[in-house]
Amino acid sequence: MAMARASSGLAYPDRFYAAASYAGFDGSPTSSSKGVSSKFSNDVALLLYALYQQATVGRCTVPKPRAWSPVEQSKWTSWNGLGNMAAAEAMRLFVKILEEEDPGWYSRASDFVAEPVVDVEMNHNPKVEPVKENGNPFPETKTISPENGSMLETQDKDVVLEGLGSIAVYDQWISPPVSGQRPKPRYEHGAAVVQDKMYIFGGNHNGRYLNDLQDGSQYVLDLRSWTWSKVEVKSGTESLESPSTVPLPPCAGHSLIQWENKLLSIAGHTKDPCETIQVKAFDLQTCTWSTLKTYGKAPASRGGQSVTLVGTSLVIFGGQDAKRSLLNDLHLLDLETMTWDEIDAVGVPPSPRSDHAAAVHAERYLLIFGGGSHATCFNDLHVLDLQAMEWSRPTQQGDIPSPRAGHAGVPVGENWFIVGGGDNKSGVSGTVVLNMSTLGWSVVTTVQGRVPLASEGLSLVVGSHNGEDVLISFGGYNGRYSNEVNVLKPSHKSTLQTKIMEPVPESVSAVHNATNATRDVESEFEAGQEGKIREIVIDNVDSEPMKIKTEEISERLISTLKSEKEELESSLSKEKMQSHQLKQELAEAETRNSDLYKELQSVRGQLASEQSRCFKLEELVDVAELRQKLQTMETLQKELELLQRQKAASEQALNAKQRQSSGGMWGWLAGTPDEKADDA
Repeated sequence: MAMARASSGLAYPDRFYAAASYAGFDGSPTSSSKGVSSKFSNDVALLLYALYQQATVGRCTVPKPRAWSPVEQSKWTSWNGLGNMAAAEAMRLFVKILEEEDPGWYSRASDFVAEPVVDVEMNHNPKVEPVKENGNPFPETKTISPENGSMLETQDKDVVLEGLGSIAVYDQWISPPVSGQRPKPRYEHGAAVVQDKMYIFGGNHNGRYLNDLQDGSQYVLDLRSWTWSKVEVKSGTESLESPSTVPLPPCAGHSLIQWENKLLSIAGHTKDPCETIQVKAFDLQTCTWSTLKTYGKAPASRGGQSVTLVGTSLVIFGGQDAKRSLLNDLHLLDLETMTWDEIDAVGVPPSPRSDHAAAVHAERYLLIFGGGSHATCFNDLHVLDLQAMEWSRPTQQGDIPSPRAGHAGVPVGENWFIVGGGDNKSGVSGTVVLNMSTLGWSVVTTVQGRVPLASEGLSLVVGSHNGEDVLISFGGYNGRYSNEVNVLKPSHKSTLQTKIMEPVPESVSAVHNATNATRDVESEFEAGQEGKIREIVIDNVDSEPMKIKTEEISERLISTLKSEKEELESSLSKEKMQSHQLKQELAEAETRNSDLYKELQSVRGQLASEQSRCFKLEELVDVAELRQKLQTMETLQKELELLQRQKAASEQALNAKQRQSSGGMWGWLAGTPDEKADDA
């Protein structure tokens, strides 16, 4: 295979100074050489001058020139319009404009550039070669590709290299210079970032589950120095309420989530699985592992599930249980009360699966992408509205990813980055991003060959390096186990991201959007121009047309900004009107609610009165009945007394008759004279 010598490119600020020398700036703060004006058009020369001054001197603080010098006025206006632009940004824009005006400047700048050289293999595939200095690779890359038998180089990424170990390219995976003892190669592990440190726990290596605690240490990667270290771990306990010491079992397929000052390890496959999901916690202050006690009905144990932090709750979906049965159930764990709750959502849920990816958008929508069953892999996208608890399957836009399982995903703002995975045949080499607002996919970058980024079971987290968000991948399996660290710095130029216009100076459109570090600056100057601007020598040009042209550009910019301002104000006024209407409707609803409440209270009062009357009526009825019974009893008593008197009279009469009859016979027997005889 042929070898060629190719330029590796200079890092900033050396690249800027080389470009400035090539453009004709002599290094003086007041440089305005004829070489600049002879190579570029009038407007480009003005902008290059302003950017050079901003990069080398800083913000324009010199007084405005007198009116009799329109050329100096135009130069001052361009420089002053850059405002507080950072020197690094000015350097980057200077080189950007130079490369657009003169793409071959770098190859013709041999008189100004002393550059390192590396060997590059010529083949039919683009190859990324790192620049090496003192044996350490710098992450500055250049793409060398054959074209018509000659070596052509692409433009370098618009970045500023800040030193060894800094991430100097956007939207490309690089391997930072990692030091220290690396963890054992693995996949299906857990990873989480806490304060510039990435913690690794568990995983699978050669079919054996890992926990890294045999030597009493926890692996940690410092994201500032890219150094692996071990944190001494103290013995954990079975639960927070029990003091008994139980070793933490090795596991894989679990999820590692940061919550307050702890790292929570949820679910996962173990050698001796439990019946339900276990929640273990690593206290970052005391460096101890423990098993947390939960309440409610815990889900069945599983691995390969997704666990998403939404507010103060964890949402668990799917996975594969200990019997290799695929699941698509949905559970919620309240981290404040540690209580489980099974969610019964409406709509059509995703089919049973494991090794999928999940993310939450706007603290309301849970997105599920991909995953696999025993026979196939998926590339479907499902959304769960966590307020309505309803599943839906929206239409995906853009470059829809291929089916995959075992991939990893992490959200950065409204963008959801997906890396790796496989389809039972090969690993997926592309890194894709989904805008969760528009549901549009796009490809960020693609890797070549069997590399850890095209693996299953890798981890992906988002961290911060030199003040910028970076994606960090670790581990994975694609035929061999990996313990490599790869880093990608997502650019801010993605068309999928929501663009917010910020105020810009009137006379300069190069910083139309200061938050977009890679926006094309030239397009802002082409608003009133057709084709390429004719070459004009600044020193020999009529100053009046140049002044008029600059004023026209400024007027166009002002007009554009005013129209955008009017649109924003119109939108704002509409939003205010809608908000006012909603407030009115809310007030009316509250008034109606108050009236209804009053009516309800009145009805309740009437009901209470009626109930009281009913009680009184019931009491009156009872009294009347008692009185009637009493009268009846009195009548019966009188009748009884009458009968008793009649009975007594009858008995007296009967007794009298008996005495009369019995007295005559006994008297005769006793010799008692008869009454009649006595009468005689």
